[in-house]
Amino acid sequence: MDAKPHYQHDSLEFYRTHAAQYAELSQGFWDNGYVNCSHPDFHGDRDLYRRLTQLVSSGRGLDAGCGAGARDVFLLSQLGYDMIGLDAVDENIQVARLVHPEIADQLRTADLSEPLPFEDARFDLVLCNAVVQHISADVVFGLVLGEFARVLRPGGVLQLMFKPGRGVETVVDPGYGAEGVSRSFQLYGEQELLDALGRCGLHIVEAGENGELGGLLYFDDNKPMRHCVFWAQKS
Repeated sequence: MDAKPHYQHDSLEFYRTHAAQYAELSQGFWDNGYVNCSHPDFHGDRDLYRRLTQLVSSGRGLDAGCGAGARDVFLLSQLGYDMIGLDAVDENIQVARLVHPEIADQLRTADLSEPLPFEDARFDLVLCNAVVQHISADVVFGLVLGEFARVLRPGGVLQLMFKPGRGVETVVDPGYGAEGVSRSFQLYGEQELLDALGRCGLHIVEAGENGELGGLLYFDDNKPMRHCVFWAQKS
């Protein structure tokens, strides 16, 4: 692979430095929800996971970029899913093992810019939440999305969360210190992601006839930055 862009190096260093603090903040995302959500029944992560567990009621799951604390690996494991969490930052994995020792053997250090270390059709669900924003577009479209499709079984579901737009955006994250921390993120167009996943055999899960969440969902976080999240199912 080519050398990583500066914002990727900055992201890795950010998590190495702030792993423990981010683990605490991620729990706050779960408890406090988001703002400016695009659907009246969507207020935060709890609603996303309620819908995810409807789409995939059991089975093997991969959190690709589980982050410090591996919150989602822990929560879904508690619901009976056979979860594995990967993260490129070893400090994130070490913090997760301290916070949730009961899932320590389910967590691995691995970089998504390399092929996933799993056989084809291994998983019933794959989560990738706010991770591709730290990876260059050539790697995401040239490797990452195809790898997600490869390790999903037919009928399996990908949950993909990202920052929509074009190019790289730099903002101050107020969650870290009195003056915050400057952070840069790769933005992605919704349709370009959907088109790329479609070529891999994954298609968006639309909203249900009874109002179940689906399609493109949007919200703002505390920076504030706009996010998009959707589910895509493998044919």
